[in-house]
Amino acid sequence: MNKIRVLFASMAGSIIEWYDFYLYGSATGLIFSTQYFPSHDPAISLILAFSTFGAGYAARPIGSVLFGHLGDRLGRKATLIYTLVGMGCSSTLIGLLPTYKQIGLLAPILLVTLRLIQGISLGGEWGGAILLATEYAPKGVRGLYGSIPQLGVPIGLVTGTLSFSLLSHLGTNDQFMTWGWRIPFLFSVVLVSLAIWIRSGIEETPVFQVQKERGDIARLPIVEVIRSDWKNVLRAIGLKLGDGFFNVFSMSYVLTFATVYLGYSRNTALNALTIGSAIMLVTIPMVGYISDFVGRKRIYIGGLILLFLLSVPYFSLIGKGAGWFHLMQAVMLGVIWAAIFSTQGTLFSELFPARVRYTGLSVGYQIAAAIVGFGPLMWTSMAKAYGPSPWKFGGFMMVGLALSLTLSLFASGTRRMAYSRTRDPEISTNS
Repeated sequence: MNKIRVLFASMAGSIIEWYDFYLYGSATGLIFSTQYFPSHDPAISLILAFSTFGAGYAARPIGSVLFGHLGDRLGRKATLIYTLVGMGCSSTLIGLLPTYKQIGLLAPILLVTLRLIQGISLGGEWGGAILLATEYAPKGVRGLYGSIPQLGVPIGLVTGTLSFSLLSHLGTNDQFMTWGWRIPFLFSVVLVSLAIWIRSGIEETPVFQVQKERGDIARLPIVEVIRSDWKNVLRAIGLKLGDGFFNVFSMSYVLTFATVYLGYSRNTALNALTIGSAIMLVTIPMVGYISDFVGRKRIYIGGLILLFLLSVPYFSLIGKGAGWFHLMQAVMLGVIWAAIFSTQGTLFSELFPARVRYTGLSVGYQIAAAIVGFGPLMWTSMAKAYGPSPWKFGGFMMVGLALSLTLSLFASGTRRMAYSRTRDPEISTNS
């Protein structure tokens, strides 16, 4: 099987999923709060809008169980087609959805419904994309291969934010608010069609083929995971929480924080987000490759320490001017967080045996995502009460990072766990 096409297949789906997902995140504060949740108090509108953002995250564990079951029983390839269809259709329909002014209460109800479908689909996409890459990886480069699907996050985000930036520049603000914001959502149907074509041309992963030939297929993967691997599920949840809160802030809520509470223009905020994401395109594969030599755990711990130490300075400096804002997004998001995220997929996948790997990997990651997805709701309340306080917001981040850092310091390295807990012929890591 052509490994380049496999890597494109794993990355293409992630690009689509995160393009659609971050379109919603960007539009929440800019569009949905006023057009779907109008209120005399702008803060109330923001809280209601970000509740739907959190609802999408809350739905992700459902998707992890559903698609994890399919992925561990039917195969990685077929499951990843289903996730694409769910995500692409829901995003396209959001682009066609009438506003509250046009159809009243039905508008936010339909928006929440489509958001839940988005979240369920994304709950099954990430784990499958990681496995598609790592279970095809040659010996000694699993870290590099596992980092490739993670590129879907910055590419999808850059594509989404650039589309918003371009449309806001080409038309007036009224045009953007009326119909311009819908175009990127409608474009999802084109991207999904391309991704389905790429994925339909690949074969099932060698690991799952071996499992199937052996007849070693879990009957109820989620039951086996809870019974035999619950400690690793909890480990994955804890390891994800710290960087997860920072991820949601710096790649989504930062648009609202910068424009509403720091007084930046929408274009300045979008440019800062784009700069950080563009740098990730270099950081992620580079660190993924390095992790095959120095170990994923060391990189993970180092990244968490830096995020912890720089949390308060980050919030102190992003309000000092556009230059500082752009610089801190570049360093914190583009370099430090990207290094953590680069190793995350491979690190988490090595915690679980092949017969339940799709479910275990997805459930642990997505439960953490469901928790951090309500960060914007909490931050909006914090900002209303305290303003953009560096110590309040930085302290919030430090609590989550301290938990993840503690777990990473005391967690066993995944190399020994991978050898001792699986019979997978492809696992030969240097973690």
